[in-house]
Amino acid sequence: MPTVIVPVGLSMGPRYRYVRPPDPTPECYEIHLGDDLVELTEVEAAVWAAAFVDAERHAKLAVNRKSLIQLVQTAPKPEPRAAEIVDNLIGRGLLVEFDPEGNLEPVFRRHKLLPLGQGLGSTAEEPHLHRIGFANQPVLALPNDAYGLWSFSFLHPNLWAACVDLADESEEEALGEEILGLVPGGVAQDFAVHLPLMIATSCAFLDPLVES
Repeated sequence: MPTVIVPVGLSMGPRYRYVRPPDPTPECYEIHLGDDLVELTEVEAAVWAAAFVDAERHAKLAVNRKSLIQLVQTAPKPEPRAAEIVDNLIGRGLLVEFDPEGNLEPVFRRHKLLPLGQGLGSTAEEPHLHRIGFANQPVLALPNDAYGLWSFSFLHPNLWAACVDLADESEEEALGEEILGLVPGGVAQDFAVHLPLMIATSCAFLDPLVES
């Protein structure tokens, strides 16, 4: 499976100068990233935001570095420095690449997943799927384990720790319940296929861990 690319951090919008008359050009665009507010130029912010644009392709795990650069280069206002800017954003931790079928531990250990949106639960017609949306309108649906990770993983030190916790079946074993044989790597891969769509629809965001 090809490597996908997703944005990291939470947009805090443009910041304008305290001047009169008002300056219509933002001083910068701010992204909440770990314990910092990162300042981006208008062009950098546009490239970062472009990583959210195509939710349908994110659902198919079809958004990667190459397709993102092509999208920016062929936009109504093309950016010829797209490849350089994407590399810079990756280097600054504002974009991250991963293989949903590969070893996810290094990436998942470096990030926490924070839920956004509204948990809308399941339906009688599809009890196996749990919906997330805004203003009572669903935008995506997740199987039970992925929904649980979406809602509770922020309580763990990082996303990998959340996968380890979900794979831990010691409580089920103690109660004599069915053991499914879950392993953290498998839990992570099952979750990773849903992660790009969650982020593209702003139902969750990845936040890098703060180095102590």
